[in-house]
Amino acid sequence: MSLNNSSSAFLDAVPSHTNRFQVNVINESHESSAAADDSAAPPHYEETSFGDEAQNRFRISFRPGTQECYDNFLQNAETAKTDASFHAYDTHTNTYYLQTFGHNTVDAVPKIDYYRNTGSLSGPKVNRPSLLEIHEQLAKNVAVAPGPGDRVANGDGMPGEEQTENKEEDKGGAVKFGWVKGVLVRCMLNIWGVMLFIRLSWIVGEAGIGGAYYLISRSLGPEFGGSIGLIFAFANAVAVAMYVVGFAETVVDLLKESDSMMVDPINDIRIIGSITVVILLGISVAGMEWEAKAQVILLIILLIAIANFFIGTVIPSNNEKKSRGFFNYQASIFAENFGPSFTKGEGFFSVFAIFFPAATGILAGANISGDLEDPQDAIPRGTMLAILITTIAYIGVAICVGACVVRDATGSMNDTIVSGMNCNGSAACALGYDFSRCRHEPCQYGLMNNFQVMSMVSGFGPLITAGIFSATLSSALASLVSAPKVFQALCKDNIYKALQFFAKGYGKNNEPLRGYILTFVIAMAFILIAELNTIAPIISNFFLASYALINFSCFHASYAKSPGWRPAYGIYNMWVSLFGAILCCAVMFVINWWAAVITYVIEFFLYIYVTYKKPDVNWGSSTQALSYVSALDNALELTTVEDHVKNFRPQCIVLTGGPMTRPALLDITHAFTKNSGLCICCEVFVGPRKLCVKEMNSGMAKKQAWLIKNKIKAFYAAVAADCFRDGVRSLLQASGLGRMKPNTLVIGYKKNWRKAPLTEIENYLGIIHDAFDFEIGVVIVRISQGFDISQVLQVQDELEKLEQERLALEATIKDNECEEGSGGIRGLFKKAGKLNITKPIPKKDSSINTIQSMHVGEFNQKLVEASTQFKKKQGKGTIDVWWLFDDGGLTLLIPYILTLRKKWKDCKLRIYVGGKINRIEEEKIAMASLLSKFRIKFADIHIIGDINIKPNKESWKVFEEMIEPYRLHESCKDLTTAEKLKRENPWKITDAELETVKEKSYRQVRLNELLQEHSRAANLIVLSLPVARKGSISDWLYMAWLEILTKNLPPVLLVRGNHKNVLTFYS
Repeated sequence: MSLNNSSSAFLDAVPSHTNRFQVNVINESHESSAAADDSAAPPHYEETSFGDEAQNRFRISFRPGTQECYDNFLQNAETAKTDASFHAYDTHTNTYYLQTFGHNTVDAVPKIDYYRNTGSLSGPKVNRPSLLEIHEQLAKNVAVAPGPGDRVANGDGMPGEEQTENKEEDKGGAVKFGWVKGVLVRCMLNIWGVMLFIRLSWIVGEAGIGGAYYLISRSLGPEFGGSIGLIFAFANAVAVAMYVVGFAETVVDLLKESDSMMVDPINDIRIIGSITVVILLGISVAGMEWEAKAQVILLIILLIAIANFFIGTVIPSNNEKKSRGFFNYQASIFAENFGPSFTKGEGFFSVFAIFFPAATGILAGANISGDLEDPQDAIPRGTMLAILITTIAYIGVAICVGACVVRDATGSMNDTIVSGMNCNGSAACALGYDFSRCRHEPCQYGLMNNFQVMSMVSGFGPLITAGIFSATLSSALASLVSAPKVFQALCKDNIYKALQFFAKGYGKNNEPLRGYILTFVIAMAFILIAELNTIAPIISNFFLASYALINFSCFHASYAKSPGWRPAYGIYNMWVSLFGAILCCAVMFVINWWAAVITYVIEFFLYIYVTYKKPDVNWGSSTQALSYVSALDNALELTTVEDHVKNFRPQCIVLTGGPMTRPALLDITHAFTKNSGLCICCEVFVGPRKLCVKEMNSGMAKKQAWLIKNKIKAFYAAVAADCFRDGVRSLLQASGLGRMKPNTLVIGYKKNWRKAPLTEIENYLGIIHDAFDFEIGVVIVRISQGFDISQVLQVQDELEKLEQERLALEATIKDNECEEGSGGIRGLFKKAGKLNITKPIPKKDSSINTIQSMHVGEFNQKLVEASTQFKKKQGKGTIDVWWLFDDGGLTLLIPYILTLRKKWKDCKLRIYVGGKINRIEEEKIAMASLLSKFRIKFADIHIIGDINIKPNKESWKVFEEMIEPYRLHESCKDLTTAEKLKRENPWKITDAELETVKEKSYRQVRLNELLQEHSRAANLIVLSLPVARKGSISDWLYMAWLEILTKNLPPVLLVRGNHKNVLTFYS
């Protein structure tokens, strides 16, 4: 019978108090127990009426030849009587039975009363029979907790083999530097760069002495670290251009003095800068050792130049220097220069942007951390000492130059004070010079105008020029080395596939020659700008972004509380790092908001790119640590909240073995757990503990990686055990964490059960019993070809090995130029050629559907096709749900979830339930109402009223032939012989057992007939799993039930929940 689903709401139906099934209430007491308390009312599994809505009218249609059967039903108004001698009572417990499908059982059919809340106004809540009541033995009450013999001891497992990190062996003769040469010298040379000699005097003129200290103190923070990506590498490359342009400016000034200009100042800077960067590239390519020696020499020159400047400040000034604004130390000049005096277009942050690149040298040592002997000690020690020394030097130079040189000077010795002139507080006027015309016309000297003030002040000018050359060239050289190193490290991490070309290194020091060329090209492009004040803010922007990320990385690592984050710096504080990151971001926008926006847009797109590509790298990052902490916190938080039916989701243990060996079983499970529930692929290693643990540990990472590579959101877990059942029992009890524990066991149907040893059958059914004992739902999946494709994989591996051997032999023959001995190899090659192996089998996502067709004898092609059937998009069709027993709703929930998936969304649900022929319409209305309350869409509802009739003779004969090899046939033997047979073959099906459960056997056979009739063309069948009561149903008989029930059908899911609600219609 069918019911077409419509969007119309159901109208209130007339309440019906007619029971759907006959209820036999049996109140028995234990033989040795006292009389039960009359006031204690046991659970009452009685049918209650539905008060639901209906608009549609339903028509009854009969299959050909079944009209008489239905007429008999209508006349008797009852189901067929059972011929079995089964007594509908339990002699040891108080049990209420329902006569379901013509058979007395505690198992109840689906109805709405089981899903009501306590105290519901729409009707009373009724408790369905628990899984314990339908599963435990009738003869005695069995405790739910497993006995001592069933528990899995926590043995002292073999410790897993530690995964050793594959480190690249140090190549012989590689140059390694200590903290002085490797860090201190580099940082000092970078910090004492072009800004010290060429721009510091101008900065003091603009910002004042106090402003210079403010800038320095906030620029030279203790930030140091390694590479942070493309922006940092690019910033270092641009820094090369800045330092080279600073050097070229000094050379051009010397050419001006000697009247030897080549073209004009701008083009001369371009020419000199280009030549300089080529020379520096040659030094860098020569190797780190040469570059380090050059750095030491340049540092010595730089120190002499700085000393020369301080000496020059105390040498009495002459008239020429006075006319250029230098008057030695004067308190009036110091006071005048202490405060800021910004010129038009300049401000604090514009000046800061030009000065900030001086601070970028603090990472010069960290950038070559791979070339240091002990980076952990050298980087903090060398960097901090360099910061201290250079900060003192910068402050000293700023104070000295600010106390000796006025802001503006004409350079004319005739601009002296005329008698009676009013100085208006001007320090130069008080010292006898009148530079007042600099207010109206540009002047060439003084702090604000002359970038070579330090040369003028020094004791010996050429030494300052040498210092400028040393500072600019050393900084350019350090940046030219740092940028390729950073870029090489980035490329080696394989984050950006397109940049892999630049990862290659050359020589004993693994020099990044390709990176040098790239840095050279970038530097050359910015050298052509030829304006130091234009290049400096660009660098400031990129370096500020870099430092913001470095600061935030330190904060993030601390916040994640990773045990591996152990800063050795004594006064480190995570909140200072966060403040530094925020400050860097804020300063970027203050300096140049549009440049900051562009920078962060670039960073954002790089972040999105990396997130999308998900590179296969593992850095032990703070993001991973924070993810772990968040997951742990969330898991702990879940434990404080009681489970709610609205949040129920299937959380499955799937007995796949290795996940690649049963892909179809994993695929169908993943279809209803992906993005919604837990899925754990489990494998049990049986055998000697030591060997099993070794094999298990060696494959854990590989199998989890296979899941990730195939985009299957599942975990892999394995155990070593003495037998299969013990291993599964351990998994059922110990898997999961807190609320994230499995509630459903998914296993494949044991297709070879007739040929399997007795122990395998006992283990197979034993794990089903164990799952029910632990109140875990069970799903058994059956497909026509079976699931295990391990033999296919083995053949594939062997063929690939043979192909590799063939290719290796072919290469050996080509390389073998000697005729002697080549015949043997060629003969071997010919033998390999006889294997008739074609092209190597390509791998695509490591999935089985890429296995090419080969000879039929090599593997079962149908098995391969069947293993991929759940990967494909299911076309328009149906999922037929035979919800025969109310298990809490899992039988209905799983197919509903499947219809939400892309592969199954075109399949409609057809619901089949059992019922009475004289109440077809009421049953349909009731079930439609229940489904609508659950908000589950369906295409049809079919009420099957003839489940309880006997199957036809042919079907029953097939079943009898199936169980014949496993029957004891004790009834035709004498008593002594029968008892002996029972002792010798306790596993066989006795005649008494077969007669006792004859009605259940009829039902399984009859259900297969109905399934063949109604669901033969379905895409998937979801069917209530019959429960074998412990001690009552033998293993072979139960396997025969499952076999006959699912024989010759589309893929079948036999489902039995734990009889706790997983569906609700309450908000």
